[in-house]
Amino acid sequence: MTLPLETVGHDRLRLLVLTPDYADFLWLNALLAGDPEISPDSTWCPDLPDCDDLIHNATFDVIVWDCVFHSGSETAFLQYLAVASAGRPVLAISAEAPDKKAQELCASGASDYLSRQALDHWSFRRAVKGLWYRGQLASTGHTQLGRGVASGFINRDLFFDRLQQAILRAQRGARRLALLHLNIDDFRSINESFGYQKGDQFMIRLASQLRHSLRRVDSLMRIGGDELAIIIEKVEDSLDITQIIRKVVSALDEPVSIGGQSVAVSASLGVATYPEAGNSPENLMRRANRAMFEAKRDPGTSYRFYDRQLHISAGYQLKLEADLRNALRGNELELYYQPRIDLASNEVRGVECLLRWNHPKRGLVGPDEFIPIAERSGLIVPIGYWVIEQACKRLQESAGLGFPGLVFAVNLSFRQFHDRKMTETIFRIIFNANVDTSLLELELTESAMMHDPEYAQRCLRELNQLGISFALDDFGTGFSSLSHLQNLPISLVKIDKSFVQALGESAGAEHIIRAIISLAHSLQISVVAEGVETESQLEFLRQQHCDEIQGYYYARPMPWADLVQFLNKRGQSACLQL
Repeated sequence: MTLPLETVGHDRLRLLVLTPDYADFLWLNALLAGDPEISPDSTWCPDLPDCDDLIHNATFDVIVWDCVFHSGSETAFLQYLAVASAGRPVLAISAEAPDKKAQELCASGASDYLSRQALDHWSFRRAVKGLWYRGQLASTGHTQLGRGVASGFINRDLFFDRLQQAILRAQRGARRLALLHLNIDDFRSINESFGYQKGDQFMIRLASQLRHSLRRVDSLMRIGGDELAIIIEKVEDSLDITQIIRKVVSALDEPVSIGGQSVAVSASLGVATYPEAGNSPENLMRRANRAMFEAKRDPGTSYRFYDRQLHISAGYQLKLEADLRNALRGNELELYYQPRIDLASNEVRGVECLLRWNHPKRGLVGPDEFIPIAERSGLIVPIGYWVIEQACKRLQESAGLGFPGLVFAVNLSFRQFHDRKMTETIFRIIFNANVDTSLLELELTESAMMHDPEYAQRCLRELNQLGISFALDDFGTGFSSLSHLQNLPISLVKIDKSFVQALGESAGAEHIIRAIISLAHSLQISVVAEGVETESQLEFLRQQHCDEIQGYYYARPMPWADLVQFLNKRGQSACLQL
């Protein structure tokens, strides 16, 4: 398998070997000797000062690292190599078995791992060549996908080698991977209309569009005149795969410019996953190809999974996302309200607004099923604003129904903080609703603050100046709650239901709840306990002077009409007691 110069950039492999032992350097060189494809130009580095100098002042294709060579910490040294070498692949070698060591080092930044116990000519050459070709193609792929693609160069052997390496990495890391086989529909008409050279330009521009929709870890290659293959690594479940497919499909929707003309493109995608669809490059490719031909039956850009179970799961997720987009426009979303009870007065102090979806075919879809999809797709941002808008309408309506002091609490997703117009949008909603902002409470979790803490803090302070209050949800389950209480305008914390429901079973839960209530009250912050379901839980919280409770003991989440009825009944009961 010989790669032409225009594909790999140069014909000699430049290798940097980091090992303190010269005999090991000679041994590794001997393992590569005699291979006409690589002709290595190796440099030995025996100590750290030389390493720093070579890394910053010389260029290498692959770094071979003996794990005994480091500055006190393998992980720290790998991080140093990743930064200093501008992401050049690192092949790690040590005496330990690969089952645990490979996963540990690859997670810390190594590109591949080999154990000395099984190191021979074949394994070492294969690993080094795989990293070299991968690095060369990646470096050109992020600019032009390589001149080889532009000139129509196709190398199926290289593709299968890269796929084999990806499968080996997935095996070592106990991960899944997916192979996408993409065929351009009616590519012949493009060649006939524009010529074969323009057809190749079409493929490289299309590949560039697709490359932008992929992660750096994903590989894209041209494996035929009208075919591309994408190797998707490091995926946990079908939702990860569908998210990438959705981006690929979106990139295919964009027209490609050829000779000053915009050409619309459609493609058929076949998807095969490891290990479900096979554990060899040949099996994965054959089954992705079969799935691609199945996709040809559908008009326009379409995809099919080879694995039936994954196809059902992934197809369901994508269909649910499409339905969710329509739900926002079709008035299928609805707010349910769960009362919060003041323990001192036994009155309804406020309600938490909870989203529900009345699907026309599936019935009531629970938030645990569709909220993660909404967050992954970004739909949670417009949905979140819709929830605030509906809460403001009900807040205005509640005063006319005789409940003027009712607080309406709305959950704020971490995705909202990705919107740089969040403050402006919320201000417009409450201004148009003309509500008492002191009765609007936004609940956020600690994860909402992680994306851009400075921006999040500024948003909260601006909204707080409008009179909006904030609650910190799931308090006690994160790692930075104390700093948030100090630095943010938090007026209420909600004890996570996991602690409440452990009461009577765990002494630790009792201590944690006491500590949270004591800490919050010392900072003039109110406390709400979630998930209260029993009399004993209620009594314990009352004894600890918890301010409010929320849970099935008093009421489940309910539609607006049922809430009004619930409030009226409690009001009548209060009058009878007087």
